[in-house]
Amino acid sequence: MKNKLLLLVLITLAFSCKTEQKELNKKVITTEFSNPPEWAKEAIWYQIFAERFRNGDPSNDPVPENLKGAYPGFIPEGWEITPWTQDWYKPDSYFKNAIGKKDLAGNTITSFGQLSLLRRYGGDLQGVMDKIDYLDSLGITAVYFNPLNQSPSNHKYDASVWRHIDANFGPTPVEDLKIMSQEKPSDPSTWKMTGADKMFVDLIDLFHQRGIKVILDYSWNHTGTAFWAWQDILKNQSKSKFKDWYWVNQFDDPNTPENEFDYRGWFGVKSMPEIKETEYHSHAKAVEYFDGNIYEEEAKNHIFNVAKKWLDPNGDGDPSDGIDGYRLDVAAEMPLGFWRDFRKEVRAVNPNAYLLGEIWWEQYPDKLLDPKPVLEGDIFDAVMNYRWYRAARYFFGKAPEEILPSQFVDSLNSFNANLRTQNMYAMMNLAASHDSPRLSTSLFNNAFKYKHFAEPSVNEDYKIHKPDANTRTRQKLLLAHQYTYIGAPHIWAGDEMGMWGADMGDTRKPLIWKDYDFESETADPRGYNRTPDKVEFDDALFEYYRTLIQIRKTNKVLANGDIEFIVVDDETNTLAYSRFDESNEVITVFNNSNTQKTIQLPLKFNTKYSQLLGNHSITQNRNSLTVNLPGSNVSILVGTDR
Repeated sequence: MKNKLLLLVLITLAFSCKTEQKELNKKVITTEFSNPPEWAKEAIWYQIFAERFRNGDPSNDPVPENLKGAYPGFIPEGWEITPWTQDWYKPDSYFKNAIGKKDLAGNTITSFGQLSLLRRYGGDLQGVMDKIDYLDSLGITAVYFNPLNQSPSNHKYDASVWRHIDANFGPTPVEDLKIMSQEKPSDPSTWKMTGADKMFVDLIDLFHQRGIKVILDYSWNHTGTAFWAWQDILKNQSKSKFKDWYWVNQFDDPNTPENEFDYRGWFGVKSMPEIKETEYHSHAKAVEYFDGNIYEEEAKNHIFNVAKKWLDPNGDGDPSDGIDGYRLDVAAEMPLGFWRDFRKEVRAVNPNAYLLGEIWWEQYPDKLLDPKPVLEGDIFDAVMNYRWYRAARYFFGKAPEEILPSQFVDSLNSFNANLRTQNMYAMMNLAASHDSPRLSTSLFNNAFKYKHFAEPSVNEDYKIHKPDANTRTRQKLLLAHQYTYIGAPHIWAGDEMGMWGADMGDTRKPLIWKDYDFESETADPRGYNRTPDKVEFDDALFEYYRTLIQIRKTNKVLANGDIEFIVVDDETNTLAYSRFDESNEVITVFNNSNTQKTIQLPLKFNTKYSQLLGNHSITQNRNSLTVNLPGSNVSILVGTDR
């Protein structure tokens, strides 16, 4: 009897301890509602486009049936998975069965860019799991996933289901699709966890064990034509209970032989029907912020329910098993009232969640949007800092023209002048992404504007081959700035490997892992003769990224400290700035000219300064330091007052 009582006491104590620990977990210091989470400014971001990251499980590869509803609107005879290591511009054998046919918009398929949208490589979540050690060794601390929701396309921005991870990303695609078909999509109580859903939750846990945050990309602005609510509208027209979810201009009249059905697609793209707002705003001439909300309350609640699912997958009130925030696609094209409500819903589940808006063009290709209206504490924590990159490309890449150090500094200061400090430090400073040329290719094509005529199908002079040594030098200068400036640095997966690629589809080549032997790139879609480019992992560049990441991680002043530009010399084309706090200083100094310069740097502390990056000749006295810096070079120095 005594033994039974003792066992009962031990069980009770164990349960009590577990309950207390769970309560302690919930009592983690939370972020003030209007502020970004503290972890955001120390983040080192790595962006993963799952379909091109790595094929870890060939058994779940897409089959023709999985492409229904995607561009171009049909599946060519002979379609098959593209070999991972194939020369990028080499035509797939089935391309000939698509050329000359009409796509969803009625355009004739002729270009490589159109044809490449048919490609699938089989990247999946298992592939990401297999490379967590690689990501950890690189030193990144946060992962941003492009959309993972169920979709027939390779990019997943045309969702057929928001609430589930794409079946072909998980271990059991056939079973997952069956589970989805048995649910009532509009009723969260009927939702089940699929194999892909469970694998994603396991992946979140694996990242969290390494101290790596995870955010997920969604586009609430539009869906694909295979989306369940849209399919109901196509079937039932004006009698559909989802008819007010979308911008439908006219329903079909069953009494006429014609099909009068018409609707608005995102930027006129009919394969992406737009969710209806309380008032319509055309962004054809310019993108402008606007108030309002999503028109149909049930549509909005569906979005909120999906968002909550991934913030707290097991629904126990503890968000530690969920993602750490969202990246929100085409955010300026949705009403501000909706985003304010979205923030409230998200932060109610996870007070430390990070909300990142894609705020990009006001008028393409020259005017970028000012993010201030969405960074005032009630909408987003940060935006993708395209303004920073375009200015840095001008200065370090001399693209499309050279600007002086003072002009570069003026640009940076003007970007931050009207922003709250906490948002400035939480910005995602990205130099490339799935929607723009790779960093090396962007700098290599310095004769052209940022993301303008940046692909071979529209620019006969655009360079698609391996960037040269001068480009790599310019890339390293820009990277040194990225990792020492205000805001969180971002890596588009593959840039650290030495990959190159033009805009849109060409930037989404499959990653060049060391254990694969790739065909050399010899093809050019324009029919030009091309010197073969060997496709292989660049170990030296990878180590350069690792060095910069470690410098940033071990010198917290680079994430948290103030900034002062201490040398801005237009005559010598040199630039230096100090990142500092009450006891630490890191100075980054650039010689952006082509000849050696002697640069004198004022010091904040009377202590010995050493070089974190570079091995240049330096001379130090009490209040200053002189560095002899070769042309097109950088030095990073540190001093600590202790």
